[in-house]
Amino acid sequence: MTQLQNAPNFSNHPAQGQRVVLAGGSGHVGDLLSHHFRAQGNAVRVLSRRRGSMDKDTVWWDGVNLGDWVSELNATDVLINLAGRSVDCRYTAVHRWEIMESRVQSTKLLGKAIRQLSDPPRVWLNASTATIYRHSLDRDMDELNGEIGGEEEGVPPSWHFSVEVAKRWEEALWSSETSGTRKLALRSAIVMSPVAGSAFDVLLRLVRLGLGGTVGSGRQYISWIHDVDFVNALDHLIANEHISGHVNITSPKPLPNEEFMRALRSACGTHFGFHAPTPILEIGAFLMRTESELVLKSRRVVPSRLLEDGFRFQFVNWSEAAKDLVSRWRNEKAVAREREFLGVPQGMRLHERTK
Repeated sequence: MTQLQNAPNFSNHPAQGQRVVLAGGSGHVGDLLSHHFRAQGNAVRVLSRRRGSMDKDTVWWDGVNLGDWVSELNATDVLINLAGRSVDCRYTAVHRWEIMESRVQSTKLLGKAIRQLSDPPRVWLNASTATIYRHSLDRDMDELNGEIGGEEEGVPPSWHFSVEVAKRWEEALWSSETSGTRKLALRSAIVMSPVAGSAFDVLLRLVRLGLGGTVGSGRQYISWIHDVDFVNALDHLIANEHISGHVNITSPKPLPNEEFMRALRSACGTHFGFHAPTPILEIGAFLMRTESELVLKSRRVVPSRLLEDGFRFQFVNWSEAAKDLVSRWRNEKAVAREREFLGVPQGMRLHERTK
């Protein structure tokens, strides 16, 4: 059972000097959180399966077995679990198994590790997904009145898999007996960040190529969250100890795909975008080795708990968020070109090279 308790109490930032562990934190979202928490003066450790990325702040784990990494959790203030195989693939039998097991088993493993600790984490934030709600064109889905998907009619049977993953992922969290640790399931929408290789970077590339038009009918809703609001929302949840259970991490204003892509084209200064009807999209998804569900399912999810608790979003409207993200994307590209021109190594600031 999850708790849905919100008493008004607004606090923007957790205390500085905390110990934060990011399990599965070597992806785009993990990098975003690592930089954010370190900028606040917190000590951050990352648990990663990538042996080639080991450094003093990264510890290897396999997400399956207990090991030396467990000691990193002792006396930790914040544990955030982001582990899970990417869903940007074809849902073959092997990939389905990897997607499910990488999420469920890593969550169960962390629960098992926490039970062994003398000083367990104060709060455990576990990734989940806004995809847990049904395909919704008719109304918003929030934490109290949202309908869990998997049983709705009129959608491809293959879409039920994503909902089942989300349900079992959260069940693994709630079934872990960690009485001394507050737990939250982050039902997050897609995090929009301008870094290379991110979802926003991919979308913007399509727009710049003239391929960023309406997808399918264009009526399906897109839930999204700006990266600034994402990290601030996690700060809010960490700082406010009365909040537990599942929380939607999304902008308050999801919008139809047609409007979403139009606003992105406008922010980019591109007037044309090729419309991809559903049959064309299905062919494209097959050729790109991904699933059309990722863009055709209507995710009309809103963050009622955050709003009721006094959290203030900096980017409520997608048009303003898109303008900010495009501007930052261009700035990052300009810095990268200047860095390459000056021969500045990664990790060194430009002014250090030009002294």
